[in-house]
Order: sequence, then C-alpha cells, then structure tokens
Amino acid sequence: MCKDCGCGQPEQDNGHWHNGHFHRHANAGTPHQHSHDHDNSTSRTITIEKKILSRNDEMADKNRYWLAERGVVAVNMISSPGSGKTFLLERTLERLRDRVKCAVITGDQQTDNDARRLAGKGAEVRQIETISACHLDAEKVGRLLPEIITTGIKLLFIENVGNLVCPAAFDLGENFKIALLSVTEGEDKPVKYPSLFSLAPVVILTKTDLIQYLDWDITKCRDYLRHIHPGVFIFELSAKTGQGMDAWIDYLEKLTK
Repeated sequence: MCKDCGCGQPEQDNGHWHNGHFHRHANAGTPHQHSHDHDNSTSRTITIEKKILSRNDEMADKNRYWLAERGVVAVNMISSPGSGKTFLLERTLERLRDRVKCAVITGDQQTDNDARRLAGKGAEVRQIETISACHLDAEKVGRLLPEIITTGIKLLFIENVGNLVCPAAFDLGENFKIALLSVTEGEDKPVKYPSLFSLAPVVILTKTDLIQYLDWDITKCRDYLRHIHPGVFIFELSAKTGQGMDAWIDYLEKLTK
C-alpha cells in the first residue's frame, strides 16, 4: 500500500547519468545489498508509515475544517477503473441541477477526459492529473478548494483515481468515503480488498442492469459487504437505466440539509 512504499511523496534524488551509465547516489532508498543489523526493522517501518501519512492527515484536517466552515459536505468516491464512477456522476449532476449546488474534483494519472465529460452538467469541475501517483492526496485537493468552492456550493464529489487499494489509505478531508463496485467485477471484491470496504460506510453496486447477463450472486455480494463492514449502507443502481437512482439522489439531497 502507498503508506508503505511512499509512492505519493516527492521524488528523491537517486542518482545521475554519466557517460551513458546511471550512477546511484548513496542511500537512494531502493533495495540494496547490505549487512547492517535489522533488529529494529519493525519500528523503522512504523516510523516511515507515520512520516508518510502525518503530513497528509494534517492537510486533510485543514481541508475538512475549511469545508465545514462553508457548510460543504464532501464525499470521496473510490473504485476500480471502469466501475462507472464518472457516468454515475454525469447522471447525478444532471438530476441535482437546480436542486443542490455541486462541485467535482476528479483524479486520473493522465488526461482531463473525465472533467470534460462532466463539464456542462451544472457543477464546477476540476481535474487533477496525478502523473505517477495512484491516488489523490489531501494537499492536491486542498489547493483546488478555494478555486472550486464558490458561493452556495453544498456538495463536493471527489472522484479518486481508479484503484481499490491505495486511495483508501489517504484521507482527503472528506466527510466519508463511498466505495463503488460494479456487478461485472465479481461479488467477492469486498473480501479481497477489505481495506476500502471496511472504511466506506456507503457502497454503491453499479451497472445492475447487467446482472441478468452475468453469473453474479447479489445476495452473496451483500453478505460479503456486511461481513467486512456490518451496518454498511448499500445502494443498488443502474445509471444507464435509472433504476435505483431516485434513492441515491434523495440520499444526497438529505446530506446537504
């Protein structure tokens, strides 16, 4: 997970090229042959994890306070690529237009494709390209808040990078996380990737219009979700057909009241 590998941290100066060869600097932070004592390896790992996450958590708390001062509810939407996050947001923004003023921050490693899809749906939209990082972090999100949270906005959707693992470890200053799971992914994803599903109080099962074409057991999926997170609130919907969307929109409207 990113809190172990530090993939979202500033890049280190690991070496340089000279006469066609790469020369690695000492203590470059990559695996190397050594003979020093590892008796304290456990405590070192804990220290590194705390260092990586501590600044992010500090920034997340600032984001949360900043949003709360302005009466904005923020949700961090996390799923694997292709679960239907962006399409659901398109339909959601269309339904909430003139009912709840929204903003969206959407993250991908590259391209602004999702921001362009969401533009014109009645919400302020900004894209973050994370380049090498596999998740959004609180600092990147915080930089955009003064720009995107304009007067009257009540609901902020943060569409995280498509990944079931690393985004779960990074608090962005949201009120809570929402996990999305499409019916095409298999019903056992909650037990395969428990970190996310244990943290998200709300799960959306997407693309339910496809169940009839799949060997997919919705009862088993519900059982897995509740095993990992007892009391989880589950929405079952199809953004394409509109089935289940009324309950989702009603829920979002109530969040902002």
